[in-house]
Amino acid sequence: MGAIAVGVDVGGTKIQSAAMVSEKIAGGHRLMTPLTGAQDVAAAIAEAVSKALAEAGAQPSDLHAVGLGVPGAIDTDEGTVSSSPNLPGFQGTEPVPLGAKVSDLLGGVRVRLDNDVRVGILGEWKRGAGRGYRNLLGVWIGTGVGGGLVLEDKLYEGQGAAGEIGHTIVKPGGRVCSDGRRGHLEAYAGRARLEAHARHLAKEGHKTDLFDIMKRKGRTRLSSGVWAEALEKKDKMAVELIEDAVEALGIALCSVQNLLALEAIIVGGGLGDRLGQPFVHRIEKAMRPQLFVPDHPPAMLNTEFGDLSGAVGAAVLAGG
Repeated sequence: MGAIAVGVDVGGTKIQSAAMVSEKIAGGHRLMTPLTGAQDVAAAIAEAVSKALAEAGAQPSDLHAVGLGVPGAIDTDEGTVSSSPNLPGFQGTEPVPLGAKVSDLLGGVRVRLDNDVRVGILGEWKRGAGRGYRNLLGVWIGTGVGGGLVLEDKLYEGQGAAGEIGHTIVKPGGRVCSDGRRGHLEAYAGRARLEAHARHLAKEGHKTDLFDIMKRKGRTRLSSGVWAEALEKKDKMAVELIEDAVEALGIALCSVQNLLALEAIIVGGGLGDRLGQPFVHRIEKAMRPQLFVPDHPPAMLNTEFGDLSGAVGAAVLAGG
């Protein structure tokens, strides 16, 4: 079949792979992210790569490179990950050589990695909704909230952590974020922090069907699907917490737009993709009153690839 690149989106909830042939998805595989540490995460990544190859009808010898999109602080040259509070086994500041671990498990194949959201926006910019834009922001709302910037037709990395919109301040002294600080966007819009706050409210006696829906679906966490169903049923707690998320996103994205005058903003991630265009419209409505130049707002877009954006971008990173 010839050389194939496989991209893997490594998230706090799931690991998704995509085998790319001639810029099209030829195969893929999804599995739950192990909660048992870095070595098991690396093994799950290797399994996802192998299953994607098999689905594409390819042999292990056809694999020429693997790309990884991983949350946290990434050293792209060393292939390491650190300070990833939503990924089991990567919470500390000591770098984990994930690239080397995955390469060893796959027989020494070349592995490249970058921040998961930067990789996701790379996929949408090169292959999806962001094609044709020179200046755009991708906001991925999933377990946490991340971002990726394209400025003057280049993926902007800054000093290594550019685009981390989830850690911009939307309410000084507000809710606790995953990194222990207060008032960050992620504290209001990230799925993990939404769940933590929902559990806190439930313990205080506030009524909600969120956890009943979670159990009925066989989940151990408040997944995006759980939130979507609760919103459909107009669960009071779910509605109010998502309203808080929309308000916080409006504040953060308006601030970015006023600073950078972007052409487009793409909203993705597990929760962003699941709630879809109505969610994006609500964020846009929350932004508009505070835009410095309201006559030239950014195009507000959903992802084209949905929850495959990260895997597609990782394949692009690997050369696919």
